[in-house]
Amino acid sequence: MLRFKLLVFIAAFLVISNITLAQQPSIAQKVDALMKKMTLAEKIGQLNQVNGDWEATGPVTADVGNKLEQIKRGEIGSVLNIVGVNHTRAFQDAAMHSRLKIPLLFGQDVIHGYSITFPIPLGEAASWDIPAIERSARIAGTEAAAGGVHWTFAPMVDIARDPRWGRVMEGAGEDPYLGSQIARARVKGFQGNGLGSLDAIMACAKHYAAYGAAVGGRDYNSVDMSLHTLWEVYLPPFKAAEEAGAATFMNSFNSLNGTPATASSYLQRDVLKGKWGFKGFVVSDWNSIGEMVPHGYAKDNYQAAEFALKAGNDMDMESRSYINNLAKLVADKKVSVAMIDDAVRRILTKKFEMGLFDDPYRYSNADREKSVLNRPEHVAAARDIARKSIVLLKNQGQVLPLSKNLNSIALIGPLVKSKGEMKGFWSLDVGDVSQVVSLYEGMQQAAGNTKLLYVKGCDITDTSHAGFNEAYKTAMQADVVIMAMGERSDMTGEAKSRANIHIPGVQEELIQKIMSTGKPVVVLLMAGRPMVFNWTADHVPAILYTWWLGNQAGNAIADVLYGNYNPGAKLPMTFPRTEGQIPIYYNHYSTGRPPQNDNDVNYTSAYIDLPNSPKFAFGYGLSYSTFGYSNLKLSKKSIHNNEKITVSFDLKNTGKYAGEEVAQLYLRQLVSQPVRPVKELKGFEKVMLQPGETKTITFTIDKEKLSFYNDQLVWGAQPGEFKLMIGSASDDIRLEGGFELL
Repeated sequence: MLRFKLLVFIAAFLVISNITLAQQPSIAQKVDALMKKMTLAEKIGQLNQVNGDWEATGPVTADVGNKLEQIKRGEIGSVLNIVGVNHTRAFQDAAMHSRLKIPLLFGQDVIHGYSITFPIPLGEAASWDIPAIERSARIAGTEAAAGGVHWTFAPMVDIARDPRWGRVMEGAGEDPYLGSQIARARVKGFQGNGLGSLDAIMACAKHYAAYGAAVGGRDYNSVDMSLHTLWEVYLPPFKAAEEAGAATFMNSFNSLNGTPATASSYLQRDVLKGKWGFKGFVVSDWNSIGEMVPHGYAKDNYQAAEFALKAGNDMDMESRSYINNLAKLVADKKVSVAMIDDAVRRILTKKFEMGLFDDPYRYSNADREKSVLNRPEHVAAARDIARKSIVLLKNQGQVLPLSKNLNSIALIGPLVKSKGEMKGFWSLDVGDVSQVVSLYEGMQQAAGNTKLLYVKGCDITDTSHAGFNEAYKTAMQADVVIMAMGERSDMTGEAKSRANIHIPGVQEELIQKIMSTGKPVVVLLMAGRPMVFNWTADHVPAILYTWWLGNQAGNAIADVLYGNYNPGAKLPMTFPRTEGQIPIYYNHYSTGRPPQNDNDVNYTSAYIDLPNSPKFAFGYGLSYSTFGYSNLKLSKKSIHNNEKITVSFDLKNTGKYAGEEVAQLYLRQLVSQPVRPVKELKGFEKVMLQPGETKTITFTIDKEKLSFYNDQLVWGAQPGEFKLMIGSASDDIRLEGGFELL
């Protein structure tokens, strides 16, 4: 009887609970109710984002008065460059004094870490380790949320084929397939278990679209391309980010085929909000609305505001074009209130989803900030992800890994003791730079009884050879020389395009000087982009490309140098021989006169003074071990549209070190209309193998992997023959096969 009564009670409770839940208004209903109370001025205020009183990340707008008072009047909906719980709480206090108490959104460029800095995104992409990349974003999002941030302006998912462009460091390289996998991972990492979780922040896919194709690799420059190239190469990572649930998109500075992206209805309304069904909101990049005027597209900010809103740009970052002009545009009947309402509804929806109306201060908790930042497990993850990002370019004579029994090691170069440079561009000043581990400090921890000798030799951009002799004498005293060379952290990033991407200054001359000692030399190249270093590549026996690895740079590099971690990273971007080859990328089209090799220059599409091939190809990267590929099997030789092919092969560690190999699957359709690239990455798997161990790797090929956009931009597969290639890099194909789509 008691059990029966208990069951009746539980059933009644559930019925009452369900009724109560059913009576709770949905977020859409809450947004509608709030908007009925809002004046036009308050609605326009929600579309206005301003820089806080921290560091500006763009050209500063002229003094616009007291921002706290403007917030209290409901004239500002979002603030960027505000971090720390005390800072954000002070600004949110002002919003709570506004008439409707609509909370602010706090945005910040959390690009590769918050308090703990991880490798630059291009470096992380070199890991080809999707779970590790997601974990990096997860930790960054967790720390940022604890610091009062609601929203990051990341990930940057622009495809980049030109290393002169400074912002290559912020993305995932040149390939749309790899870039799409990484876009999904970063969105999932930042947003965690979903918006409203206290360890999640809103992601922002940027820069929409084709910003990475700026003419001449010059930042903010125009872009001109076919719609076919746009859809085939540059849009896939954005679509992947949208499918992963990215809360927001940011449009780009560039014009695309004559129209500034901020004014592109095609991109924002037709594709993003229309075809893809995006429910979040679009924010302009810094003053990109106002920059329609120097573009020559709008005559003034009044007209620019009209174009931007009509095109689908919801929030205005820092141009003041909306707050100053939208009311008049409505009065002049050039912009409808309904269009403003749509933008406001999208923004308010995200504020409700973040839980800010329930508690505007829920992300501004000092105790949580103190407990979350710099957790030991976060530091350990930063070290692991940093070493996963290091690419071994050369190891002639097995100079690496270093013996633990060396008497002395010479550490030479301008970046040996650097800390700030290790954080790279787009790092935040939240964490103390003393937390960064320099190469010297990492080697001190790892070297044991080995004596470390240090000399700088030269500065990064030096023209002087004054330190060469001291460096030479120091090298002569050592068993092995390790040279830390590369760029300053402010030489790659936004507005950091370089026409000359060689190693700066006299650093390569210093490398030549030290090589003349006859000592074993290891060169570490620290940079945010692919550089040109032909002499070093041809003459130095061991080269590691270490990018900018963040807080744990020194420890991660030491782990790799001593073999405590076997490098397994692969290049996410092609390294040219010289700037004259740019743009250079692996997935190019053939021509009617393709060269058969680098020496075939007679009436073929080739240079007469330089090989066509790159210095280091996309997907390239060595290991201390070696790997054998064998026993390729295809489940079928032909398939129909709705069928799949299973591809399997054996991967064996044929060396003496345990290590990881990234096995890569490439496809080419031999005949199609329009033509297809000479090869396209369509799958990869990162595999850990013990010495002598063999694993069978399997890829599945379906219609989706064989599909592309035709001349009418219709997605689908065409019947025909396909070449299948499996290898260790785009230019190191180990197994080949073929099949037919009927």
